[in-house]
Amino acid sequence: MRIYLAGPLGFSEAGRAFVPRLKRLLAAKGHRVVDPFALTDTSRVQRMRYGAAKRAAWRKLDREIGAANRAAIDLCDAIIAVLDGTDVDSGTAAEIGYGFARGKLIVGYRGDFRLSADNEGSTVNLQVEYFIRESGGTIVVTAAELPLALIKSSRSRGRSAQPARRK
Repeated sequence: MRIYLAGPLGFSEAGRAFVPRLKRLLAAKGHRVVDPFALTDTSRVQRMRYGAAKRAAWRKLDREIGAANRAAIDLCDAIIAVLDGTDVDSGTAAEIGYGFARGKLIVGYRGDFRLSADNEGSTVNLQVEYFIRESGGTIVVTAAELPLALIKSSRSRGRSAQPARRK
């Protein structure tokens, strides 16, 4: 499967260090992982001095990043969404919603043990969890569970009436 890795991992040093582990884990099972933070080079804008020129550069680059991420989701078979934090990252939630609308299988990963749900019946934001589960996916609590969760969800989804839609 070609898998889009949704999550805020690229925004921090710790997150960037975790991405290779996820890629290795999934590549070992034959999956190809698309890391959205590797799709667009932001270093030139990040190095600019704060001011009007930097804000304008970011506005232009933000549009390019959004378009590249949308295109990557369209080309992928599934999304793995990192759900860590006291609330699911807003960009990750948007990618989950878009992926669901495009008929993608979505598997959530929440290795964070802090409470983050809307109520006692959910793991994370109820709408985010709804899209994940309705896609045929699940939410796992360890990275090691991801390959098996993809297989089980994919098999289960294969028996469902809703195949993945493509562009």
